[in-house]
Amino acid sequence: MTIHPSSADTKPAGSAAPPAAGISSVEALGWLHTAKFLTTAPQLHFLPPLSVPEIAFVGRSNAGKSTCINTLTQQKQLAFASKKPGRTQHINLFSLGKQGVTDAVLADLPGYGYAAVPKQDKIRWQQVMANYLVTRENLKAIVLMCDPRHGLTELDEILLDVVRPRVEEGLKFLVVLTKADKLTRSEQTKALSIMKLQAGGGEVRLFSATKRQGIEDVATLLWQWAHPPAPKDVAPAPVQPPEVLSD
Repeated sequence: MTIHPSSADTKPAGSAAPPAAGISSVEALGWLHTAKFLTTAPQLHFLPPLSVPEIAFVGRSNAGKSTCINTLTQQKQLAFASKKPGRTQHINLFSLGKQGVTDAVLADLPGYGYAAVPKQDKIRWQQVMANYLVTRENLKAIVLMCDPRHGLTELDEILLDVVRPRVEEGLKFLVVLTKADKLTRSEQTKALSIMKLQAGGGEVRLFSATKRQGIEDVATLLWQWAHPPAPKDVAPAPVQPPEVLSD
């Protein structure tokens, strides 16, 4: 199965909020708690052009994506979990930022790979997701949900191939091993080691909404990615005084 991204052009508008200094995990979670529904889009051209950093959550249906988003934002029903996995076929955006100032956006992409979804719908949404991941200009990070009991699926591998060029160019990438409470400690260690090899240089974290595992770590990482430090000013080279020639 191959995904061919298109060359859709979505230029951002406006200006992003200035980066801030590092914060604690409590403050990072407080920032995530500000998440509010922004818009939903059935196709890419319905997404508003934005300049603030965007963090996309992707993953196979039933991988725990909605639970992860709701846990991180401390909101029970922010991300919609359909009773029929794979049926939710819109890109949902959530704004983040304190005091009414949006400084980042979370993008919840449809779950993929569920058997009950008609094949043509699967293909169409694989195309939409690939186009989004390749062309969304303000996309700064991708969070891939993976159930460590099953590991990466064929569709996960395809997604990794699609985003690899952007990751090599600096796009941040995180694999969240959801439902970690279903594994023993030794199984968690093994799953973490295997995924670090498969993540292609991306970050990997164990996560459990039930046991509250990995929540603070992931929250802090997302905040850091949405608020990169400002580039240090390069001091100009010192100007040498002109040489005085003596008689």
